[in-house]
Amino acid sequence: MSNGRRRRPPPRTAERPPDVRPVDIWRPVPPLPDPPPIEPANDPTALLRSLGDPPLPGVAVVAGHYISAVTTRAAALATALAASAGLLAEHDRDDG
Repeated sequence: MSNGRRRRPPPRTAERPPDVRPVDIWRPVPPLPDPPPIEPANDPTALLRSLGDPPLPGVAVVAGHYISAVTTRAAALATALAASAGLLAEHDRDDG
């Protein structure tokens, strides 16, 4: 008679090739190239608005407003961070 328990199969052992050497993760790496200048978006919510209101019955318009507010704030903080690092694209402004 069986007691309802199954035997576990023996654990598989992964075979390692014998010539594999560990990698030194702290080795020096070449420096990264300078990033291109960052241009802030004119309308950071354009993509989200193109998707329409969120599918939340009864609160879709309000949720869309909050999502838009968070996206605008995140874009403003990203622009400030880029400016503090000197990565913003420079534009010639003619005030005359």
